[in-house]
Amino acid sequence: MASSSALAPSTAAFRRFNRAYTRFLGTLNDHYLRTDYSLAEGRVMYELAARNPMQAKEIAEALGLDPGYLSRILRKLERSGLVARSTSTQDKRAANLTLTAQGREALATLNTRADEQAHALLANLAPEERAQFEKALNTIEKTIRDAPALGSPVPVSTSPVALRTHRPGDMGAIVQMEGAGYVEQFGWNGDFEGLVARITADFLDRYDPSCERCWIAERDGVHLGHIFLVKHPDQPGVAKLRLLYVDPVARGLGIGQKLVNECVQFARSCGYKKITLWTQSILSSAHRLYQAAGFRLVKEEPHHSFGNDLTGQTWELELN
Repeated sequence: MASSSALAPSTAAFRRFNRAYTRFLGTLNDHYLRTDYSLAEGRVMYELAARNPMQAKEIAEALGLDPGYLSRILRKLERSGLVARSTSTQDKRAANLTLTAQGREALATLNTRADEQAHALLANLAPEERAQFEKALNTIEKTIRDAPALGSPVPVSTSPVALRTHRPGDMGAIVQMEGAGYVEQFGWNGDFEGLVARITADFLDRYDPSCERCWIAERDGVHLGHIFLVKHPDQPGVAKLRLLYVDPVARGLGIGQKLVNECVQFARSCGYKKITLWTQSILSSAHRLYQAAGFRLVKEEPHHSFGNDLTGQTWELELN
């Protein structure tokens, strides 16, 4: 496996490409291709058109979508009259999902506008440039198709996962990782990336090393996850756990639990009486980590943020 330093230029180029391409496609917009649908909603309709009928589990597996997020997409499409649901004849507990005539019409609009978007770009290229561009696209597609899927474990390494405190450059990586990650996994818009940027900027501006920390989890120099513990601005003796994140390719390695445990141990050593955190109901994997560490859910409240209807949750851990 190549070292982190050897991969750094390619990693930077890959991330630049991702930012440019997602901006070109408009994946951060709720109104993809000037329609009332997000990119994720359009992809669900595309799958249904290609393999009518389908069940929700099959769609989630085909697109790598979180089941909770997919359920919200399907509810919206059903309310809009684009998707119909019927009981499976093979399994009465399962539902078959199909595109309605209205859904096929909406998908046709998306396909037409996607073709127009591609044509507008390609029409400006000379024939030899288009051939070179197509070859590059084929290379990228093959590389991605042959690579482990998002969420697959990282390749086996003899190196352990290590935790360290932050250093220059980490905050930018955190903003990029979370901003792109939540778009890809849950369809959140750029508002969330802005929130992460404010949190990290506030951390650097107000950092108190005696009772606050940011931990980076890494293996072979590769940033795989992170977590923050900061003073609560309004409650003396209370700490806030913030921005717990594990890269999808590294999940299943115990990194999340390692980060949470480190956070709790540090809070106890600093004399905090309680840790509180705010999260979303759809982040079930994180909930299991909080429960394992002794946190309890104390409050739930619906809200509309990051381009989605969400349910915010407050969790707390009393420290003895």
